Amino acid sequence: MTINKKPHKEVLGKPVVTKEGKKLGIVKDITFETRTGELIHILIKDSTPYSKQLNLERSKDGEILISYNAIIAIGDFIVVSEEDLM
Repeated sequence: MTINKKPHKEVLGKPVVTKEGKKLGIVKDITFETRTGELIHILIKDSTPYSKQLNLERSKDGEILISYNAIIAIGDFIVVSEEDLM
């Protein structure tokens, strides 16, 4: 699957939802491998009670991390596959 490249600023602040329509939070930042430019995670702010109960990976600061591989689509929302989050 290929995702069209989007400028970093276009992704920040977008809501993150599962393909089932459950809201997880808002994109705060993106982590990437500096050597290759490969995207690794999106960091979530304003996480919802639903996202908190999923036991997702967290940064050292306690922020929710969503693997870039879980992203299905980027548009008005960032759509992720819940199965790929676990």
